[in-house]
Amino acid sequence: MNDPEQRELWFLTGSPHLYGPEVLDRVARDSAEIAGFLDRAGRLPARVVWKPTLTGPDEILGACLEANSTWACVGVIAWMHTFSPARMWIAGLSRLDKPMAHLHTQYNRDLPWDRIDMDFMNLNQSAHGDREFGFIGARLRMNRKIVVGHWQEEDVLVKLDGWARAACALEASRRLRIARFGGMNMRDVAVTGGDRVEAQIRLGWSVNGYGMGDLAQWIAAVGQAEVPPLLDEYEARYTVAPELRKGGSRRASLEDAARQELGLRHFLQEGGFGAFTTTFEDLHGVGQLPGLACQRLMADGYGFGAEGDWKTAALVRLLKGMAPDGVSFMEDYTYHLAPGEECVLGAHMLEVCPSLAAGRPTLEIHPLGIGGKADPCRLIFEAAPGPAVNATLVDMGGRMRMIVNEVDIVPPPRRMPRLPVASAVWVPRPDFRRGCEGWILAGGGHHTACGRGATAGQLEDFAGMAGIEFVRIGAGTDLASLRNELRWNDAAYRLMP
Repeated sequence: MNDPEQRELWFLTGSPHLYGPEVLDRVARDSAEIAGFLDRAGRLPARVVWKPTLTGPDEILGACLEANSTWACVGVIAWMHTFSPARMWIAGLSRLDKPMAHLHTQYNRDLPWDRIDMDFMNLNQSAHGDREFGFIGARLRMNRKIVVGHWQEEDVLVKLDGWARAACALEASRRLRIARFGGMNMRDVAVTGGDRVEAQIRLGWSVNGYGMGDLAQWIAAVGQAEVPPLLDEYEARYTVAPELRKGGSRRASLEDAARQELGLRHFLQEGGFGAFTTTFEDLHGVGQLPGLACQRLMADGYGFGAEGDWKTAALVRLLKGMAPDGVSFMEDYTYHLAPGEECVLGAHMLEVCPSLAAGRPTLEIHPLGIGGKADPCRLIFEAAPGPAVNATLVDMGGRMRMIVNEVDIVPPPRRMPRLPVASAVWVPRPDFRRGCEGWILAGGGHHTACGRGATAGQLEDFAGMAGIEFVRIGAGTDLASLRNELRWNDAAYRLMP
């Protein structure tokens, strides 16, 4: 994500000259107070910047074009204090390419019933002006977030926060560079592929392929002095297995893992990459499949996808900007089907982010039966319980579809002392059977971005901003309705240009 101190949300207020300069002065004071409150509340992931009241089409067009060309501006919040004829907004809104939230509020919370006169009515007519503004948004078929309620209410702040995080993610998406190391399509897997050109057109993702030999050169170039401080960090942050500690029989393997991390980190930083992929099918010049390195880079905010899965790598990166509490690459690996205990065991060969960990991870080394390389080091832990989302992005041929399942991460029903990888156990919503059936019906992939602090609402906002299809599977999901939704979506997207 770009620097939070530099991100801005512009607060735009509409009002005509109709009611005179005194009303416009009051509109300016009131809207500046609302913008200031939203900025000082500390709830939004960007500064809220008040802009002077917009009273005509030229001013509106200029503000929208300025927002488009200002890197710091990640979105606009629009509010009509009084009536604002919507024809004034057509030119500006037609050109606006930053996300927009329509804040349907009014300055005063309560009506002063015993003092209402026409002066009050003319000044405080957001109920009137916002409906006019809402029509032109619908007429222009704009994607916009509509937030209803008084500007000081907690619910309004929560909804604006979710939308703003999605807007920040869109800005990061438009600049995201992804490095794919190794083969571009592993073992004829279908769901991890997709149209990279369409992804760049629609989402801004630049997907770049590199041979593992390129990465091997960066690993080989790591200076010997860089390794010991990183090994000390491992000792401080994790419970390191005895054979990997200083003087241990497999210490050299941990040193190799540290060089992998440093080389990979230098490569990504030098190239300005925010996400990357690896594949166990192509490890030319690398001693072991990167495990620890991928986990730790994810913990620092990088997106990752195994087996060349660039779409999931990008989603992990974007979710980390929306929900810093815990996001990881994940795979639905196997099921527990005991009646009344049905759940999913999620894991991967090595690469689950420690930001999900319930406690202090252990750093261990174990054999890996695929890849034909040395035993890799990895962090092992169980994910902390709590609500989460699993998100995937699939190419439906001509369009992208984002599928999100709301889940509950739970403690494992039994201990797993022999499982040599990090893991998470969850129950899909609305329940195991309907959640799994809905996921398969929608074509969801086996790789996901798992976010413990993210919400389906944030991802729905992002999908709308990016113009991609969104399918939500959660507590209220009805499978018959979901089938119809998928049919209608297919028909609708065939009609779109």
